[in-house]
Amino acid sequence: MPAPSIPVQPGHPFPLGATVQRGGVNFSVYADGAQGVELLLFDAPDDALPERTIKLDSDVNKTFHYWHVFVPGLSAGQCYAYRTYGAYDPPSGKRYDGSKALLDPYARAVYYQEDVYDRGAACRFGHDTVATAMRSVVVDPDAYDWEGDEPLHHRFSNAVIYEMHVRGFTAHPNSGLPDDLRGTYAGLIEKIPYLQSLGVKAVELLPVHQFDPYATATPLPNYWGYQTVAFFAPHRPYSARRDVLGPVDEFRDMVKALHRADIKVILDVVYNHTAENGDNGPTLSMRGFANDTYYVLDPANRARFVNASGVGNTVNANNAVVRRLIIDSLRYWVEHMHVDGFRFDLASALARGEEGHPLSDPPVLLDIDTDPVLSRALIIAEPWDAAGLYQVSDFVGDRWAVWNGQYRDVVRRFVKGDSGMIRQLADQIVGAPSQFQQPDRDPIRSVNFVTAHDGFTLNDLVSYNHKHNEANGEKNRDGTNTNDSWNHGVEGPTSDAAINALRARQIRNFMAILTVSQGRAMLLMGDEVRRTQRGNNNAYNQDNEISWFDWALVEQNADLLRFTRRLIDLHQNAPTFRERRSWARDGDYIVNWHGLKLDQPDWSDDSREIALDLRRTDGNSRAFVIFNAFWEAQTFELPRVLKGSGWRRVLDTALPSPDDAPDEPVQLHGETSHYTAGARSVVLLQRFGVDQASE
Repeated sequence: MPAPSIPVQPGHPFPLGATVQRGGVNFSVYADGAQGVELLLFDAPDDALPERTIKLDSDVNKTFHYWHVFVPGLSAGQCYAYRTYGAYDPPSGKRYDGSKALLDPYARAVYYQEDVYDRGAACRFGHDTVATAMRSVVVDPDAYDWEGDEPLHHRFSNAVIYEMHVRGFTAHPNSGLPDDLRGTYAGLIEKIPYLQSLGVKAVELLPVHQFDPYATATPLPNYWGYQTVAFFAPHRPYSARRDVLGPVDEFRDMVKALHRADIKVILDVVYNHTAENGDNGPTLSMRGFANDTYYVLDPANRARFVNASGVGNTVNANNAVVRRLIIDSLRYWVEHMHVDGFRFDLASALARGEEGHPLSDPPVLLDIDTDPVLSRALIIAEPWDAAGLYQVSDFVGDRWAVWNGQYRDVVRRFVKGDSGMIRQLADQIVGAPSQFQQPDRDPIRSVNFVTAHDGFTLNDLVSYNHKHNEANGEKNRDGTNTNDSWNHGVEGPTSDAAINALRARQIRNFMAILTVSQGRAMLLMGDEVRRTQRGNNNAYNQDNEISWFDWALVEQNADLLRFTRRLIDLHQNAPTFRERRSWARDGDYIVNWHGLKLDQPDWSDDSREIALDLRRTDGNSRAFVIFNAFWEAQTFELPRVLKGSGWRRVLDTALPSPDDAPDEPVQLHGETSHYTAGARSVVLLQRFGVDQASE
């Protein structure tokens, strides 16, 4: 910290944030409408009061709406905050409150003590929060040795995505890690060998942007992390290092280690809302700098926030200033933190304009789609929002991938045995051409999934008819009531061997269908070992064993783990499932559907079985996939192949382990003309030898 006698300099409006430069640090922040701004500098991160307060002069330290100053003698690790002064007039959209210590929207690191931070104080107008607020930290993003690491870009184009929670992956006491590493970036590094053995080539991390751990509607903590306060900073509690810069370097250590294991890193990012919530929410950062710039306000009453996110506010993403912040944030995570892609929470909310109405060509989404720095990053949209937009089939742009919620629903209903699902299932298996009608669309842009963090785990999907969210403290009112689940006769755990066997088969059916579908497959953390949330389908505030990965299951459910590994390998490495051209319409494949008899598919509502005959026109590969959701075994006629070739069994979920997915395909008798698929099962056969059209 420089002596107070050292004069500050005017500084520059660009770059935004705190930038380490020769001799000191340049600070710049956007604060349209502020009548005064102060920069608070703390000698030590835990100091209750700033050692120095620099009052910025609007004649010297302001350019347009940007307030800036250069402070000599500062360096990386310096803690700072802002105060802003101006009108507090909610009906006009202004919410300045000079009593609040504010986080820099461009802060690259955040420091706070969990027992000192007071979210409630930030909700009270006129209540001073300087001693209890989060603090920004100056970071030099170039002060790290990447040892030659770069983002993995388009390697593993058909990588299976493993959706996981950084803390939940290693927080369980049986993780085998020391207490100080459990639930941290460093702890995840220790478990990379497990991810390698599983075979996944991409991890999608639930939010790691610094979020407010206390931003929930209950006294329980914010576990999932969908309440961001800093779009550039890694979440501090996930770091085993307690120094102010520790989370930044530990996060980068994790990325570098994952890349060395050939695993991509995708971040679940939340740009559609922030932890400042609604009308009576806290003033933590953007609300205090330019509330009417950063948030979508109700044009009829600008004291109210448009709530397309379902949690109180909606970021004004298509405002030029906010668009720049979002793009700058994404670029930072690619250029300086080396991440490989992003999954955008409630991405349709980013399609709304400054009055909350949907835009046909939303600038921020098109900017992300076309930005050259982001051009190699995978971008995935959750293509809906909480206010009714649903854009799975027609999300804007040329390269956005989408979470395919329709795939999830169709596959769940088919496996459960619902009637009238055959046509929809067939469409989803071959990349949903009726749903995605752009003729040149890459089929891998459909992210196919059966389960995700929001909803039942795969074990619970086959074990519960109803949600059981009582632990959340909301009287079981939270979470969706539409789960398309089936408990197979008993709600929850049972000692009934027949029910348990059927549940195990149904889990394999879900995984097998995911494997043979055209698109990019996503698997939820722990589904491969039957992780349970005890029927909770909205565990957003359950930072405990309900949500954590139970490492004892790795041994207990070794058969399912082995099956999953085999399927992941198949999906990622078989040429058919790596295909970037549509099976259904690009001419390289011939798609035929059959029923129990060849060329006689039963498309009726009563049908619960179908077979896919998928072969390349050049004769180099052929697959025959049987989907039997009927409650009895069904015998299917097989296509004839030339003498000297035949069929090999790759998968059969009705068989016991390891025959359900043998290490090497099992050759069937050369004259085999029929195959009996067990009740509620999926079978994959592949042709061996030379193949032509069926004789």
